[in-house]
Amino acid sequence: MWIAYWVITGSLAALFLAAGLSKLVRSKAALAGAGMGYVDDFTRAQIKLIGGAEVVGAAGMILPVLLGILPFLGPSVAFALALLMVGAAVTHARRSEAYVVPSVLAVLSAAAGGLGVILLG
Repeated sequence: MWIAYWVITGSLAALFLAAGLSKLVRSKAALAGAGMGYVDDFTRAQIKLIGGAEVVGAAGMILPVLLGILPFLGPSVAFALALLMVGAAVTHARRSEAYVVPSVLAVLSAAAGGLGVILLG
């Protein structure tokens, strides 16, 4: 079970880290030009906040469990990222954009959180 936990959590952390860094380092115009039209609904600061949440979430899913320091935070962060992705899916659906990717990430984040709760007791 631990192998499954680390595969799911590690993959999610890598995806959230990449997505978050992209939002942090690229301009709003560059994000829009890359096909991320949803940025029109948010301010520059809100986009940076979302990116920061994704980067911190990526670290928060891995480090507490890996280091054994407050390991319950790993699953808690995974559940928080699931909620963030539910919000992303709703935003995309309202804009008539594809919302499958954030929906899948929401389900996988919830699964990682649930598996973490089971394993950490």
